[in-house]
Amino acid sequence: MTRVLPETRQLPRALYRAEQVRALDRIAIEQQGIPAEELMERAGAAAFSLLRARWPQAQSLLVLAGAGNNGGDGYVLARLAHRYRLGVRVLTLGDHRRLQGAALAAAEAYRAAGGSSEPFERLPPDAELIVDALLGTGLERPLTGLWADAVAQSNASRAPTLALDLPSGLHADTGRVLGVAIEAAASISFIGLKSGLFTGQGPDYSGEVFFDGLRVPALIYASEIPTARRIDWHQQSHLLPRRRRSANKGDFGYLLLVGGDLGMSGAVRLAGEAALRAGIGRVAIATHPAHAAVLNLTRPELMVHGVPTPAALDALLQRATLVALGPGLGQDAWGRALFQHLLDAKQPLVVDADGLNLLAQDPRRRDDWVLTPHPGEAARLLGCSVAEVEQDRFAALRQLQDRYGGVVVLKGAGSLIGGPGLRPVALCVDGNPGMASAGMGDALTGIIGALIGQGMERALAAEVGVCLHAAAGDRAAEQGQRGLIVSDLIAALQPLLGLADAGLADAAS
Repeated sequence: MTRVLPETRQLPRALYRAEQVRALDRIAIEQQGIPAEELMERAGAAAFSLLRARWPQAQSLLVLAGAGNNGGDGYVLARLAHRYRLGVRVLTLGDHRRLQGAALAAAEAYRAAGGSSEPFERLPPDAELIVDALLGTGLERPLTGLWADAVAQSNASRAPTLALDLPSGLHADTGRVLGVAIEAAASISFIGLKSGLFTGQGPDYSGEVFFDGLRVPALIYASEIPTARRIDWHQQSHLLPRRRRSANKGDFGYLLLVGGDLGMSGAVRLAGEAALRAGIGRVAIATHPAHAAVLNLTRPELMVHGVPTPAALDALLQRATLVALGPGLGQDAWGRALFQHLLDAKQPLVVDADGLNLLAQDPRRRDDWVLTPHPGEAARLLGCSVAEVEQDRFAALRQLQDRYGGVVVLKGAGSLIGGPGLRPVALCVDGNPGMASAGMGDALTGIIGALIGQGMERALAAEVGVCLHAAAGDRAAEQGQRGLIVSDLIAALQPLLGLADAGLADAAS
């Protein structure tokens, strides 16, 4: 295993937009008196140290250098590599005769040290290691021409790529790919982590993310409110409420799950089991009468009720702490009738799946619900395309909150959670592609409902629930991502919660 410098391994929680990081950079220069050349030297040195730690056997490297500050960072790295007698080749894109400021100084220092550069024409086939120092955070339009060719050839190469600050072609704020983007093995971000590295397509292109704050004073960060904050199960597990030894099932909530039309009973069954495994005291399922009698044969702890009409829900609602609506609900007459009846219920709601699809057709606003759309459901709720949602997931989340209220979980790679009291937006970094299988959203509905039922405030329950769900997916994926099913994830919930409870007990002793 390669040794990676500890200062680059520790990632901050705060995430920023590109313009915010540029503002932090200006404050460091203008108010703290750190020369731009010094910041560039620190960035290039940090990247070179990471390169040597992660690929210690590499004897040569190829630097793709743009004509801006990102290229300047690349020139610093190239000079250091040259000093350590590594083979260095710098291929330039853009007009390097127009280099200025710190980038010009870095290029001149590289040439003074005996380095040379040449315009990019094609990538040499024997490249051992590639450094992406092309564009950094300023890109707003799709890459074309020679720039797109350089990125495509880098991606086609067998050589791994280290991206400086951000993979070129990836939008720093949203994580969308602008035409083409560098598929990095690792990225090292400077001063502030860019939000686009962790959501949308960002995780597919950024590889393993490292960070270096370039030793800027901590006080400069007071000038910018982060656009988002990274959360994960390691952090969130400490927020679970401790359980008293004298507790009983009545202390941990009564969740009513409503769904499971004909042919879709599995969804509500999975949500119910996930809720039980996440610690809810009791789970009742209101489902179509045609399969109510057999729904809990393999999980007798679930209390299953056949509900032919909305009026049959009223007795169940009198006992329920909260309601989760949507898994397998369908959009036919039975599901529509239950949906309309529950919109006026006094209990707080968790709404998913067909509950969201019906909500899109009959928009309402409530402050006491949690909505958990995937991009397709979000598009229907907003009346736009999935591509528009994915183009800027942060903007889509804001629009969902503005239109529907409550807490919103926009699922996907880098799930986003926003709502009252959640400032800034939370971004979950746990999870894996194996979770792209049927029923995963149903399990999340049950988990969030279970946490609310145990007394957690809705926004916090959404954060903790998303991270618990993702971490359980990661634990289940230890046996392999391909072929992972939601039952594997549900089985991983209890061991994870057991470890968390042990940690809470240790902290209290």
